[in-house]
Amino acid sequence: MTTTEKPRRRKAPWPIEFYRSDVGKKWVMALSGIALLAYVLVHMLGNLHLYEGFDEAAGVFAIDEYGEFLRDILEPIFPRTVFLWILRVGLTLAFVIHIHAAYSLWLKNKRARPEDYESRRDYVAAKFASRTMVLSGSVILAFLIWHLADLTWGVPVVNGEFERGEVYANVVASFSRPLVSIWYIIANLLLGLHIYHGAWSLFQSLGINNPRYNHWRRNFAIAFAAVVTAGNVSFPIAVMTGLVA
Repeated sequence: MTTTEKPRRRKAPWPIEFYRSDVGKKWVMALSGIALLAYVLVHMLGNLHLYEGFDEAAGVFAIDEYGEFLRDILEPIFPRTVFLWILRVGLTLAFVIHIHAAYSLWLKNKRARPEDYESRRDYVAAKFASRTMVLSGSVILAFLIWHLADLTWGVPVVNGEFERGEVYANVVASFSRPLVSIWYIIANLLLGLHIYHGAWSLFQSLGINNPRYNHWRRNFAIAFAAVVTAGNVSFPIAVMTGLVA
């Protein structure tokens, strides 16, 4: 090797080399997106126990009982809460890698076309949801941290009335504050926009893109985003209107 030749970079394991490519990042975004979409749907459906109120037979609020069920998943195969923590770690990894892949692709596109759109017409022509993915994603990240501090970690400065294990009471205490409810509603509307674009584009990222059934993709994305958003937004509204108290 002469002094002018650059040393060859040693190849990383195949999964890492695949992820370094644009195609790999898109696949990772799609697969992690599927996991996150499944989570937000299941999370919303589980929270519907809020509307069941107090279970006279069990002597506990239905959503509190649901919270205990989550802690006991696969017990005694796993000790209490262990499987729940496995799910939490998996979701955290999916979330982190989803953000990293999205940011990497956005940054590469930004460098490839650093100039802003030259005309208003060009700007309007771009899809609104895709143009706001970075903004909505940033707001969702901030909302997620707040949500965890509010109703999972019970940080006193965020929710001073938090009581561990009292899911129903914690939700009512949190959403009884109008500004908090408004913040939740705005964040979940942006989450719905993000979900719509993500549910639509993940098929394309996986190579499933054909004009014959693209309308089914769009209908699925709209329906999925609408169901999750409607369910999530209903919780603060129910507390503010006294339906849940």
